[in-house]
Amino acid sequence: MEKEMTGADRRKKILFLMRESDLPLSGAQLGSQTGVSRQVVVQDIALLRTEGYPIVSTARGYLLNEPKQATRLIKVCHTNEQVEDELTTIVDLGGNVLNVMVNHRVYGRMEAALNIKNRRDVQKFLNDLRTGKSVPLLNVTSGYHFHRIAAETETVLDEIEEALRGKGYLAEVLPYETAES
Repeated sequence: MEKEMTGADRRKKILFLMRESDLPLSGAQLGSQTGVSRQVVVQDIALLRTEGYPIVSTARGYLLNEPKQATRLIKVCHTNEQVEDELTTIVDLGGNVLNVMVNHRVYGRMEAALNIKNRRDVQKFLNDLRTGKSVPLLNVTSGYHFHRIAAETETVLDEIEEALRGKGYLAEVLPYETAES
């Protein structure tokens, strides 16, 4: 018996399908690809929009209105005090920090959209942490976490990885961690 896809996994697949398509995709098409009704897709699209994804509705279907960029999942490890340095390193080299994700052995996978594109976004994020009396998600996994980052080219992503490696932030992906953790 095939395991049913979770809502988060379904939304991730919807984003993937829209990124891979040059044409609008209808709710019915997306529903067929993800095993749900068109109405569920409409709800998923609304949730994705609240997470900051620029999804446009057209008469022919949905389009993801973002420039085509290279993306990569990286694993990093650092302290709370190094969060600002990590994020500014990425954005200063032309990267966009799309999200943060951790794999916790008890709580499972936890993910949050960030969409940090520049130093102003970094400062807003840090201020939100301070004023919300919150701590970065990396604290639940001893500093280890993943970021999906985007840039104009693979070369820029390579430069970002090299800079993070040079600072000692880049971590090795372990055998049980899939490339798309």
